[in-house]
Amino acid sequence: MAAAAQVHPTASVDPSARLGSGVEVGAFTLVGPGVEIGDGTRIGPHCSILGPTRIGRDNVVHGHVAIGGDPQDKKYRGETVRLEIGDRNVIREFTTINRGTGGGGGVTRIGNGNWLLAYTHVAHDCIVGNDCIFSNNATLAGHVEVGDQVILSGFAGIHQFCRIGMHAFVGMGAFVNGDVPPFVMVAQEGYGRPRGINSEGLKRRGFDADRTAAIKRAYRALYMSGNDLAQARERLAAIAAESEDVRAMLEFIESSRRPLLR
Repeated sequence: MAAAAQVHPTASVDPSARLGSGVEVGAFTLVGPGVEIGDGTRIGPHCSILGPTRIGRDNVVHGHVAIGGDPQDKKYRGETVRLEIGDRNVIREFTTINRGTGGGGGVTRIGNGNWLLAYTHVAHDCIVGNDCIFSNNATLAGHVEVGDQVILSGFAGIHQFCRIGMHAFVGMGAFVNGDVPPFVMVAQEGYGRPRGINSEGLKRRGFDADRTAAIKRAYRALYMSGNDLAQARERLAAIAAESEDVRAMLEFIESSRRPLLR
């Protein structure tokens, strides 16, 4: 434990845990064995952090968060699995993040600069990119992959093994049971359904009119043309010849293991 770490007298920190410089641990928080917390990270009161878990630098973990718990999977038999969290994340109250499973890769991983708001849940073996926002009660089932700069609105639920492409937007209360390509916006309608591209998000992130227009053409080819998926992929390939963004969409679709959300 670094000398500069500040641990509340009521907190319990296992002797094997490694706390970096400037780490703060709040009242009645439990830090278990096999936990590593990077410099400048602040852990609020009444949290539970179990290992093996590595948390990076300058994260802010609010009260009543449970990180690094056993995976909620009946196949788990106590094998060594881990959780990795990057830098500069904000994790709000009552969020839960589980470690991986032996049969699912062994690791749950959260990138950098994410905001996980109150009551969100990230299940075992999920991979979350960078600069995402998960609003209150957003939930990832096991083995979900989420790209960079994705927004999940409140009460959104993602089915196990699904992937959410970069810059996608999932609306409030939408249940997603298929892969969502990059840039696509999903709205609630029973199960979630594609409803255009995330135009506002792309604008805020500096996408110019030409880039956005190419993405819109790709969306129309995929969802509005009446073509089957094979025909839509041919059209996307033609657009992708002049658009790196559409190439990313096409690569995402071609690597899907689950049905595409259509």
